[in-house]
Amino acid sequence: MAGPRSEDEITVPPTLHYPFEAEPQTGDGSAIEVAPGVLWLRMPLFVSLPWINVWAIEEEGGWTIVDTGLKTAPTIEAWEAAFAGALRGAPILRVVVTHMHPDHCGMAGWIVERFKAHLWMSRLEYLSCRLMAADTGRKAPQDAIEFYRAAGWDDSAINRYQAKFGSFGEMIYPLPDSYRRIADGDTLRLGAHEWIVVVGSGHSPEHACLYCPGLKLLISGDQVLPRISSNVSVFPTEPEADPLSDWLNSLAMIKQRIPDDVLVLPAHNSPFIGVHARADELIESHQRGLERLENVLSEPRRAVGVFGALFARPITSNLLGMATGEAMAHLNYLCGAGRAVRESDDAGIWRWQSRTQGST
Repeated sequence: MAGPRSEDEITVPPTLHYPFEAEPQTGDGSAIEVAPGVLWLRMPLFVSLPWINVWAIEEEGGWTIVDTGLKTAPTIEAWEAAFAGALRGAPILRVVVTHMHPDHCGMAGWIVERFKAHLWMSRLEYLSCRLMAADTGRKAPQDAIEFYRAAGWDDSAINRYQAKFGSFGEMIYPLPDSYRRIADGDTLRLGAHEWIVVVGSGHSPEHACLYCPGLKLLISGDQVLPRISSNVSVFPTEPEADPLSDWLNSLAMIKQRIPDDVLVLPAHNSPFIGVHARADELIESHQRGLERLENVLSEPRRAVGVFGALFARPITSNLLGMATGEAMAHLNYLCGAGRAVRESDDAGIWRWQSRTQGST
């Protein structure tokens, strides 16, 4: 899931190399082999983000699928085409999901049910997904309404939130009631090679990347994307969270554990080489955003009043939730670092100010 930052906000390091001239077509059943026994397919998404990359790893007697796309009729048609096309009618033996966002796990339950396969997922991602799906049909909780009011939302924004609340479950086919847990450092035998689970956080609770030393591949999910920045947000369920610290630490960890010459297979954009340069650029981009944010906090500001310091594009109503969550992540980071303070007025509205200007 990409955040509200535009591609133009993040300079792509010139050291990134994109080795594939051809790319798979979205939804037509075609694939490109990125390494022996590893296929690159694309599933349809939204107008603003038109497709997601998914991966198929050849096993004895079938395939492992990594990530699945959103639960929609076009995605079902695309998978049917893939089963008959690039996957040659062979069964799916297991589905590995990098994290809980619907564009990654939306069709996992459908594929697992269809092939009587097994779902492999980290514990926090599986449980978080089940918890989010359980909100279907519920009214928006009062805690969440108060959270967004405190961030500066007006009545029309709150009304839109209440109308859309619980839609997460509509974007995913129900996950199976049991799964196989994967955790950081686990080694999975997928096909002819071993793959190491490398867990990051910040974008989601326990995001599982898959690193294959033998093939020099990293399936990075949304943890490292070459041209866009993943959304890093604070949500009403944990208003004091500091996911940006988790995100920056995870990027630094990936630089330590993953060699720079691997081919990175991201969920969005195209496979690339240069993971260290990209991790550095993502870290530096957020640090620049934090500096701009600290400057505008010379006067007290609500969360909705700092968008200009963080985002180049206008924040429309459909981006308000992600923009608010990401602004809160940066604000909470500054508070945790002692660089800003937050105070609440009589109406319960939060305002942040830089530590040098704010109260102690």
